[in-house]
Amino acid sequence: MALPRVEIYTKWGCGYCSRAKALLSAKGVAFEEHDVSMGGPKKAEMLTRAPGAMTVPQIFIGDRGIGGSDDLAALDRAGKLDALLAG
Repeated sequence: MALPRVEIYTKWGCGYCSRAKALLSAKGVAFEEHDVSMGGPKKAEMLTRAPGAMTVPQIFIGDRGIGGSDDLAALDRAGKLDALLAG
């Protein structure tokens, strides 16, 4: 079974984005980063995938929207993140 695709929408200089990427990296997770600092098609894509999301990061594991850095950390503290990352 393939591992789910992990995507994170970020902005330059965002501390929460850095924190989320550090957590994923510490777990050895490969992720695809989309910088939406300047808007454009990736920002539109983020808003389509996470309607109403006005902050970054926005994190997706597979097709599931996780939310932001605090949501990712909460999943990890609850012991649920590893299972999501394993598929």
